[in-house]
Amino acid sequence: MDAIEPHWISLLWFAVLATICTVSFLVVAGMFPLHSRPDSAKSGAATLLVAGNALLLAALSIATGFFGYSELRWSTLIVVAGLVLLFAPGLFEAWPSSFRDGRSGLMVLIGIQLLALATLAKIAGPPWANLS
Repeated sequence: MDAIEPHWISLLWFAVLATICTVSFLVVAGMFPLHSRPDSAKSGAATLLVAGNALLLAALSIATGFFGYSELRWSTLIVVAGLVLLFAPGLFEAWPSSFRDGRSGLMVLIGIQLLALATLAKIAGPPWANLS
């Protein structure tokens, strides 16, 4: 495995985090434009959930991309990101429609993204602290 990617633990973390980013993107993208959201996600609170998810998605995507860039080979980064983009929509389709189109799914997604950001800070935090 070292001949393909010497940092295979980082490779696994990147694949998981990129999958979370992709599924989150698909859920959040389904909530735009705001006036055409599903009926279960048209309240004011749901609008805040959509905005919060979008902000967390942006932060998680940037941090995951930087993590992959700093830990993996370019070839590995491109192949794994491509595979995630290819197969993550299957995970999105496996979710119940209430999670894809409703407030409960947006709340669960905020929790998943916060957990992913905390995990990323834990596994990548010490090396990134030395960058400044």
